[in-house]
Amino acid sequence: MTIRIATFNAENLFRRPQAFGLPDDAHRKEVLDDFDELVSLLGKADYQEADKARIAALVRKHRAYDLDPHDPPPIYVNQTRGGAAALFRRSGDPRDPEIHVVAKGRGAWAGWAELVRGDLDWAAVKNTGRVIAEIDADVLLTVEVEDRLTLDRFNTQVLSGVLGRRAYPFNMLIDGNDSRGIDVGILSRHPIRSVRSHIFDTSPEHPGGPVFSRDCPEFEIELDGTPLWVLGNHFKSKAGDDPELRLAQAEQVVRIYRAAAERSPNVLVAGDLNDFLDSPPIRTLTDAGLRDAMSHPAYRGDPGTHGSGTRPSDKLDYLLFPPPLWDRVQHVGVERRGVWAPPAIKSFDTVTSKADEASDHAALYADLDL
Repeated sequence: MTIRIATFNAENLFRRPQAFGLPDDAHRKEVLDDFDELVSLLGKADYQEADKARIAALVRKHRAYDLDPHDPPPIYVNQTRGGAAALFRRSGDPRDPEIHVVAKGRGAWAGWAELVRGDLDWAAVKNTGRVIAEIDADVLLTVEVEDRLTLDRFNTQVLSGVLGRRAYPFNMLIDGNDSRGIDVGILSRHPIRSVRSHIFDTSPEHPGGPVFSRDCPEFEIELDGTPLWVLGNHFKSKAGDDPELRLAQAEQVVRIYRAAAERSPNVLVAGDLNDFLDSPPIRTLTDAGLRDAMSHPAYRGDPGTHGSGTRPSDKLDYLLFPPPLWDRVQHVGVERRGVWAPPAIKSFDTVTSKADEASDHAALYADLDL
């Protein structure tokens, strides 16, 4: 039996945090860094006066107090209850208010901070579906998707309904640790028999909380009675870089892989690992015996999977196989036509700009004789 396995960072399916789409790199980084700082401050058990001042400054800076539908802010603090359960109160000019943090700590108010989302361009949504339809994988790991019901709706309404392609009968996603709602899921033409989440895993190499930025779900796929374990990943991004965290994530994946390999020889690691092939995190995985599909003799093409893909540093997405599966690889390919990166890539005729590209990641796939 030949089975096609793929991984694709779809950059969300229908809705995406608007801050991700800011055209200026410095501005985008500033907003995301401020959001991370705000979330960290809000999570403190007790707010010192300096914490309150900084929270107020960030809320005011990003208009996080008013979700104006005609001019939405990049960040919004959702206070689910007012009165005594509020984080802050406003005074003065409603268009530029003073912010007064009144909560004494995380336990004194109800709510959360979120990145405000906007609808993706409909052409981009269809191009995402076109990439998935073109690779036509039997098992597809999906990175940066909103939630399981959204994955299911995309499967039935876009892939099958709009594009007229085969819907996947099985899908699964467990919400991970990322407060921005970018999760790791799976679409499969074979039954998903079990899933093991690792959202609560800690690491001795990186103490202080869960090690995974999202999760490392273990999906058990049944192939004619034989289990295939797919370990899905989305490592810490290089935005607000923390290479030590990425390395700790890789070391934890190795532990999970070795435990899974005791159950079955058919275990693979897949996803957006946010680092190049010769980086310490990826070397940690390859030193454990896993091998990258794009280094297989069956692959011919550019070395990267992100943007133009022409440089080794563009390599972010991986299918990593153990020896028993490596010997069964028949073909490896990269579907780049959903990316807008002329002249390096000749995109689909429906991809005409960055605004309607499916993603700035290509989809990586491999055919295995199982």
